[in-house]
Amino acid sequence: MEGELHCMKNKMIYRPLTATPFKRNSAYKEIEPCHSLRPYIRCFWGGEYDCSSDPGADESAEIVIPDTCVDIIYRIDDMGNIIISDFCGISDRAFLSYKSQKAGYKISVFAIRFYAWTAYVFSEDSFGGTVNGRYDVRERYNWLDRELRSRLAEPGNMADLIQLTESLLLKKLETARINKLVDGVMNDILLYQGALEINQLSKENFISSRQMERLFCEYIGMTPKKLSNLVRYQHLWKDIVSQSNFDIASAVSKFGYTDMSHMMREFKRYHTMNIREAREMALK
Repeated sequence: MEGELHCMKNKMIYRPLTATPFKRNSAYKEIEPCHSLRPYIRCFWGGEYDCSSDPGADESAEIVIPDTCVDIIYRIDDMGNIIISDFCGISDRAFLSYKSQKAGYKISVFAIRFYAWTAYVFSEDSFGGTVNGRYDVRERYNWLDRELRSRLAEPGNMADLIQLTESLLLKKLETARINKLVDGVMNDILLYQGALEINQLSKENFISSRQMERLFCEYIGMTPKKLSNLVRYQHLWKDIVSQSNFDIASAVSKFGYTDMSHMMREFKRYHTMNIREAREMALK
């Protein structure tokens, strides 16, 4: 029991960020899940926006960085039609996201952002091969979609949808599948902020590197090495936007990068821009 509580603590203090972590408006807001679901869900998110007539307009594009999460996303037009019902797998690269364009319509969004290593608990299928992929929600969460789909078209607000979704997920937890090996390795990745070598993760959890990789690919969709790198990148990103006196040289040592060049190169690979540019965009 003590180990389980320790594991839960590490998961609850890890808070991955988006490229614009302070952005909140009518089109995008984040809502904390209830306490019991916080180890599994980063947030609920959504909002409303009016569609423009130009789907290529620059203002409709937003950069999405690897946040070590996966999302279930519903987009509904003002006629009550679901125009998008996506499951977005974990990503290891940044990309541009464009708002759904259907001129003359108002779009409402309701989404669930799971941690990549807990989404499988509620899923009906393997996550193998889902890196950077988009799929119909019903492929892995048909049970949840059946309950939500009809309610999404009804008048109401996000609070009502969140209350319903939380009750469904909490009920599912009673019979959910949980892999203790994946959970234990993930706990160490979070505890060491992604800096622990794979052979050390293997030894700490009494599991071979090969078996560990196989389990991660099945339950998360990504190898433990890649996921560790993303967790480290997210910790670095949090320091960049939260510390007014952020020091690059200190961060190299803190997060176990080989040198400054290594850290800068890896950050740009995940973020598509350098640290100064990323910080300016996040804080403006």
